[in-house]
Amino acid sequence: MEKLREPLGEIALCGLPLALEAMGERWSFMILRAAFNGVRHFEDFLEALGIARNILSNRLSRLVEAGILKREHCADDRRRIEYRLTPKGLDLLPAMLALRQWGEKWQLGVPSNPVLCDARDGKPIAPIGIHAHDNRVLSPADLMWRDRAELDAEERESVVRKIP
Repeated sequence: MEKLREPLGEIALCGLPLALEAMGERWSFMILRAAFNGVRHFEDFLEALGIARNILSNRLSRLVEAGILKREHCADDRRRIEYRLTPKGLDLLPAMLALRQWGEKWQLGVPSNPVLCDARDGKPIAPIGIHAHDNRVLSPADLMWRDRAELDAEERESVVRKIP
Protein backbone atom coordinates (compact mmCIF):
# COMPACT_ATOMS: atom_id res chain seq x y z
CA MET A 1 0.00 0.00 0.00
CA GLU A 2 1.36 3.41 -0.98
CA LYS A 3 1.94 5.74 1.94
CA LEU A 4 -0.71 8.46 1.96
CA ARG A 5 0.26 11.85 3.33
CA GLU A 6 -1.93 14.67 4.48
CA PRO A 7 -2.16 17.22 1.62
CA LEU A 8 -0.42 20.12 3.37
CA GLY A 9 -1.17 22.63 0.61
CA GLU A 10 -4.94 22.09 0.78
CA ILE A 11 -5.58 24.30 3.80
CA ALA A 12 -9.31 24.61 3.11
CA LEU A 13 -9.67 20.83 3.51
CA CYS A 14 -8.03 20.73 6.94
CA GLY A 15 -9.75 21.43 10.27
CA LEU A 16 -6.60 22.76 11.97
CA PRO A 17 -6.38 26.14 10.20
CA LEU A 18 -10.14 26.57 10.63
CA ALA A 19 -9.84 25.86 14.36
CA LEU A 20 -6.93 28.29 14.68
CA GLU A 21 -8.91 30.94 12.80
CA ALA A 22 -11.87 30.50 15.14
CA MET A 23 -9.74 30.70 18.28
CA GLY A 24 -7.55 33.55 17.08
CA GLU A 25 -4.62 33.83 19.42
CA ARG A 26 -3.43 33.66 23.02
CA TRP A 27 -6.14 35.87 24.56
CA SER A 28 -8.90 33.73 23.06
CA PHE A 29 -7.40 30.68 24.74
CA MET A 30 -7.06 32.55 28.04
CA ILE A 31 -10.72 33.65 27.83
CA LEU A 32 -11.73 30.07 27.10
CA ARG A 33 -9.65 28.88 30.07
CA ALA A 34 -11.42 31.39 32.31
CA ALA A 35 -14.82 30.28 30.95
CA PHE A 36 -13.97 26.65 31.76
CA ASN A 37 -13.22 27.91 35.29
CA GLY A 38 -16.67 29.46 35.67
CA VAL A 39 -15.99 33.09 34.70
CA ARG A 40 -19.13 34.45 33.00
CA HIS A 41 -19.20 38.27 33.12
CA PHE A 42 -17.19 40.88 31.21
CA GLU A 43 -15.90 42.58 34.37
CA ASP A 44 -14.90 39.21 35.86
CA PHE A 45 -12.92 38.33 32.72
CA LEU A 46 -11.20 41.73 32.97
CA GLU A 47 -10.24 41.13 36.56
CA ALA A 48 -9.20 37.49 36.15
CA LEU A 49 -7.11 38.00 33.02
CA GLY A 50 -5.71 41.52 33.31
CA ILE A 51 -6.66 42.11 29.67
CA ALA A 52 -7.43 45.49 28.09
CA ARG A 53 -11.17 46.23 27.70
CA ASN A 54 -10.99 46.67 23.93
CA ILE A 55 -9.09 43.41 23.41
CA LEU A 56 -11.49 41.51 25.69
CA SER A 57 -14.50 42.95 23.89
CA ASN A 58 -13.03 42.02 20.50
CA ARG A 59 -12.09 38.47 21.53
CA LEU A 60 -15.44 37.80 23.22
CA SER A 61 -17.23 38.97 20.06
CA ARG A 62 -15.08 36.69 17.90
CA LEU A 63 -15.70 33.70 20.18
CA VAL A 64 -19.46 34.40 20.09
CA GLU A 65 -19.40 34.75 16.28
CA ALA A 66 -17.53 31.44 16.05
CA GLY A 67 -20.21 29.76 18.19
CA ILE A 68 -17.73 28.90 20.97
CA LEU A 69 -19.38 31.18 23.53
CA LYS A 70 -22.95 32.47 23.67
CA ARG A 71 -24.22 35.70 25.15
CA GLU A 72 -27.16 35.45 27.54
CA HIS A 73 -28.94 37.97 29.73
CA CYS A 74 -28.55 37.20 33.44
CA ALA A 75 -31.71 35.83 34.99
CA ASP A 76 -31.44 38.09 38.06
CA ASP A 77 -30.46 41.28 36.14
CA ARG A 78 -31.50 41.44 32.47
CA ARG A 79 -29.09 44.37 31.93
CA ARG A 80 -26.07 42.14 32.64
CA ILE A 81 -24.69 39.74 30.06
CA GLU A 82 -23.22 36.31 30.73
CA TYR A 83 -20.87 34.50 28.39
CA ARG A 84 -21.37 30.74 28.47
CA LEU A 85 -19.62 27.92 26.68
CA THR A 86 -21.64 26.30 23.91
CA PRO A 87 -21.39 22.59 23.09
CA LYS A 88 -18.88 23.64 20.41
CA GLY A 89 -16.85 25.47 23.08
CA LEU A 90 -17.08 22.57 25.54
CA ASP A 91 -15.64 20.29 22.85
CA LEU A 92 -12.42 22.35 23.03
CA LEU A 93 -11.65 21.06 26.54
CA PRO A 94 -9.50 18.09 25.42
CA ALA A 95 -7.47 20.40 23.14
CA MET A 96 -7.03 22.92 25.95
CA LEU A 97 -5.93 20.21 28.37
CA ALA A 98 -3.51 18.74 25.82
CA LEU A 99 -1.95 22.19 25.28
CA ARG A 100 -1.72 22.75 29.04
CA GLN A 101 -0.06 19.38 29.58
CA TRP A 102 2.36 20.06 26.73
CA GLY A 103 3.23 23.44 28.24
CA GLU A 104 3.80 21.88 31.66
CA LYS A 105 6.09 19.22 30.17
CA TRP A 106 8.06 21.27 27.66
CA GLN A 107 7.84 24.88 28.85
CA LEU A 108 7.42 24.85 32.64
CA GLY A 109 9.17 21.56 33.22
CA VAL A 110 6.86 20.77 36.15
CA PRO A 111 3.14 20.12 36.59
CA SER A 112 0.99 23.17 37.31
CA ASN A 113 -0.89 23.67 40.54
CA PRO A 114 -3.79 23.13 41.09
CA VAL A 115 -4.00 19.72 39.43
CA LEU A 116 -7.08 18.76 37.39
CA CYS A 117 -8.60 15.61 38.91
CA ASP A 118 -11.43 13.19 38.31
CA ALA A 119 -14.41 14.30 40.44
CA ARG A 120 -15.34 10.68 41.14
CA ASP A 121 -12.14 9.54 42.83
CA GLY A 122 -10.05 12.71 43.23
CA LYS A 123 -7.14 11.30 41.19
CA PRO A 124 -5.29 13.41 38.58
CA ILE A 125 -6.45 12.98 35.00
CA ALA A 126 -4.22 10.96 32.67
CA PRO A 127 -2.14 12.66 30.00
CA ILE A 128 -4.22 13.49 26.94
CA GLY A 129 -3.29 11.04 24.23
CA ILE A 130 -4.28 9.52 20.94
CA HIS A 131 -6.49 6.46 21.30
CA ALA A 132 -7.49 3.83 18.78
CA HIS A 133 -11.11 2.86 18.21
CA ASP A 134 -10.60 0.11 20.84
CA ASN A 135 -9.06 2.61 23.30
CA ARG A 136 -5.41 1.47 22.86
CA VAL A 137 -2.97 4.35 23.34
CA LEU A 138 -1.21 5.10 20.05
CA SER A 139 2.18 6.69 19.39
CA PRO A 140 3.03 8.69 16.25
CA ALA A 141 4.62 5.51 14.79
CA ASP A 142 1.23 3.76 15.08
CA LEU A 143 -0.55 6.29 12.85
CA MET A 144 -1.22 6.39 9.13
CA TRP A 145 -3.36 8.44 6.74
CA ARG A 146 -6.07 6.69 4.74
CA ASP A 147 -8.37 7.96 2.04
CA ARG A 148 -11.92 8.66 3.26
CA ALA A 149 -13.47 6.93 0.20
CA GLU A 150 -11.55 3.73 1.02
CA LEU A 151 -12.79 3.78 4.63
CA ASP A 152 -16.38 4.46 3.53
CA ALA A 153 -16.22 1.55 1.07
CA GLU A 154 -14.94 -0.79 3.80
CA GLU A 155 -17.76 0.34 6.11
CA ARG A 156 -20.41 -0.29 3.43
CA GLU A 157 -18.88 -3.71 2.75
CA SER A 158 -18.95 -4.67 6.44
CA VAL A 159 -22.63 -3.60 6.73
CA VAL A 160 -23.55 -5.73 3.70
CA ARG A 161 -21.78 -8.76 5.25
CA LYS A 162 -23.78 -8.34 8.47
CA ILE A 163 -27.16 -8.36 6.71
CA PRO A 164 -28.64 -11.90 7.02
